[in-house]
Amino acid sequence: MIQKLKICMSIADPMILFRFTSWMHSSVQAAVAVVIVFGLLASVAGADDAETLPTLVGNHAAENFQQMWEGFDPTAEPLEVEILKEWEEEGVVLRVVRFRIGVFKGVKARLAAVYGFPKAATAAGVRLPGLVQIHGGGQYADYKACLANGKRGYATVSIAWAGRISASDYLVNPAGVQLFWDGKTDDPNYRVTTDWGILDGYHAPGRNAGNQFPSARSASWTLDDVESPRNSGWFLCALAARRAITFLEEQPEVDPDRLGVYGHSMGGKLTVMTAVDSRIKAAAPSCGGISDRYNDSELFRATLGDDVSLKQISCPIMFLSPANDFHGRIGDLPVAVNEIRSTDWRVTCSPHHNHQDTPAYEVATLLWFDQHLKQTFTMPQTPKTSLQLSGADGVPLFRVRPDKSRPVQSVHVFYTLQGKSHETPQDRLETMHRFWHHAAATLVDGEWVATLPLNSTNKPLWVYANVGYALDEPVSGVGYYYGSYSSDRFNLSSVMQVATSEELKAASVQATLQPSLLIEDFAGDWQQEWFTYRPDEWARSTNKLSSDVWKAPLDAVLSIEVQAGDSNKLVVRLADFAAEVSLSGDEEWQSVVLRAGDFHNFSGAPLEDWNGIRQLKLSPAEHLRPGRGETGAARLLGANWKGSPPKFRSLGWRLAPVQPD
Repeated sequence: MIQKLKICMSIADPMILFRFTSWMHSSVQAAVAVVIVFGLLASVAGADDAETLPTLVGNHAAENFQQMWEGFDPTAEPLEVEILKEWEEEGVVLRVVRFRIGVFKGVKARLAAVYGFPKAATAAGVRLPGLVQIHGGGQYADYKACLANGKRGYATVSIAWAGRISASDYLVNPAGVQLFWDGKTDDPNYRVTTDWGILDGYHAPGRNAGNQFPSARSASWTLDDVESPRNSGWFLCALAARRAITFLEEQPEVDPDRLGVYGHSMGGKLTVMTAVDSRIKAAAPSCGGISDRYNDSELFRATLGDDVSLKQISCPIMFLSPANDFHGRIGDLPVAVNEIRSTDWRVTCSPHHNHQDTPAYEVATLLWFDQHLKQTFTMPQTPKTSLQLSGADGVPLFRVRPDKSRPVQSVHVFYTLQGKSHETPQDRLETMHRFWHHAAATLVDGEWVATLPLNSTNKPLWVYANVGYALDEPVSGVGYYYGSYSSDRFNLSSVMQVATSEELKAASVQATLQPSLLIEDFAGDWQQEWFTYRPDEWARSTNKLSSDVWKAPLDAVLSIEVQAGDSNKLVVRLADFAAEVSLSGDEEWQSVVLRAGDFHNFSGAPLEDWNGIRQLKLSPAEHLRPGRGETGAARLLGANWKGSPPKFRSLGWRLAPVQPD
């Protein structure tokens, strides 16, 4: 019987085999046959199926970009597409599909994905621009990206490189991936998904307990027996993404000359690695693809470092780089834009944000593709800027000249003394909590000018500008984590400029910004130095406490005045510690005074002092979650807010009165 099944496998369509084994499933012998068929189907390539990648010569691994990709043709092999599910939603045809990545060590690997396109395009015979969407670490291939893009006239394939899929009635969560690995076809939650064959391109978790996704080292589940970039999950997933380009260009409704790629976080790095493909006409990496330069392995840096792929990119590219992102660090962005071959690039950098964005920044991806794949939008040019260190009274000036091809809504300048050259992943906390001062820009003779008062000249000055533009009509999409959004404006940033401490001193820059007990007066543009990922809600955070300007004096108390129309609870949060305050709600200004010991963490331990506090948040409710090594459900402080948002004034430090003996 095994021999017959082998013959069947070699000639039959995979879906026919699936139906065949399902039909036979009523007997014990048939159950064994199911396992055999699926095992053979997943693990044995046909006699005519050559290896996708050439064997190493003399066991010498690739040492550069060209050698790493040598011998790979993403269009050479058949795709062998399987349609695992199909449905329609809001005029968009959606499919869960799977297609062949390649043959590695005699074993086929297959990539699952969600694919979607507007149904009307097929009836009209229209060829659509196509997008490859690449999820980040811990995320899923998600139908919402395909649906939203389909409604805007794009065909999109969202690739499940880690095996996880989110689609209507087709959910593959981490437990579902494990079911697939274990071959538990009887389980009602079993779904076919990505199969890396003998390799392990999965992530969080990998199929093998010892798999370190980025590593190029050799293991039983890797392609090469020596340290090699082809062993790394980065390379495998980039190769799979390039096969997804092939999938797109072979779809009858897709125009193969109008293809783009985008992704977030790990998907941002993979976007950069995929954009080297000449078939890609536009790319938009977010929170990744610029900072992976510091691996301990020299071979990794020479082949898989972000700079290696950036130097090969010639298509138009939009970098979405929040200013406090730990993964795609803004300090590496000026280098990245100089490394690419393309002269057509833009950047958008939200201040204070870490690994997330708000609609005015996220929408840049859609507008970039509208320009380069649909020719329905024209992005203004990057703002031109100049930094003048020798300003009046030793205060630097920053000049901004935005492109006025569209009406300029706003110009904001942000600067910090908390930057560090050559930041690495070890600088994560400092990067995430870096404080950006806001400098109001004034229009003078056709350019916007901002003064940059500094509190020190012993650290480098980083400065950039954000220019806001209105959209003719709102643009809707799904964001980094597949949440729906709509924006009637968009932001373009200048590339950050840097002045070293030595340059500041040589220009006689003076430290004119003095320490202050007043943290916030809540007047004017105060929100420019605070941030939120939910702009429709009133809660706000700031990293001001990470700056020496607002360092707490010894034995200080934190005070704030609050006005609320209804009785509510205000939560003041400092990192993992929070304090809950009852508000009377009588429209009177209520003075709130908090000592360090009033703040408690998840386990109930009080905050000992103000040292090391970087971030402060004001909100109606907060969940305190268990830390590493702790267990238990999250603890809720506060509640849903009632009535109008609160008003604040005079947040700052007070010197506590000396207690009598």
